[in-house]
Amino acid sequence: MNIIIIEDEVLNTEHLTTLLKKIDETIEVISTVDSVKKSIKLLSEKLNVDLLFVDIHLADGISFEIFSKVTIDIPVIFTTAYNEYAIKAFKVNSIDYLLKPIGIEDLRMALQKFERLKQQTSVQKINIEKIDTAFNIINKQYKNRFMVKIGDTIASIKSQDITYFIAEDGIVLLVTKSGKRYSVDYTLDQLEQLIDVSLFFRINRKVLLHIESVKKVSSYFNSRYKITTDFLLEDDSIVSRERVGDFKLWLDQ
Repeated sequence: MNIIIIEDEVLNTEHLTTLLKKIDETIEVISTVDSVKKSIKLLSEKLNVDLLFVDIHLADGISFEIFSKVTIDIPVIFTTAYNEYAIKAFKVNSIDYLLKPIGIEDLRMALQKFERLKQQTSVQKINIEKIDTAFNIINKQYKNRFMVKIGDTIASIKSQDITYFIAEDGIVLLVTKSGKRYSVDYTLDQLEQLIDVSLFFRINRKVLLHIESVKKVSSYFNSRYKITTDFLLEDDSIVSRERVGDFKLWLDQ
């Protein structure tokens, strides 16, 4: 198996090469490059390559630029330090990912997936649109605090001090860990675009919940879940049926 490693940290390249050889001595790392520019030049040539390992951040930019410049029909495994939940979107077509620091068992599983893909009649091209979407998600600057009015004064509430947001009677309320409730000038739809999706999840049409406020999750009628949390009423604590699958992924990140 011929492999190219695109990585700008020498130690990471050496570590990955060592692990690959431990898994399969027949693997050949035929080239290593450390920049977008060099990668574009290399991959523009006719190469006998089976698999690419590509770091997301390179010396001169983001590796996704490579795929917008060169048509690549080679399976790609991304290496990254981003958290798992944020990069699930990379698992499309022939794409897989490994979190740094890379462990040998994770690498072995990624190679096994590659072997399964080789059994397909053709290699699917990388979906650059989905990669762009994922990259925008993981690089988004999330809102870390909310301004609320307390009498005649204005206070700042940090995101980590919020238990949940809830829509009631036409307004959205921010509820703190101490149970205090403040109105905010956002809809729940707007908040979903502003907050960190690894920390908050909209369990139903009324409630946007912080992960640390989840005390217990129980099975509920009609394939739904009921969440035990502070201050939230039982009727509002039910995960809607259409959100159950995503909720389980959110909990398991």
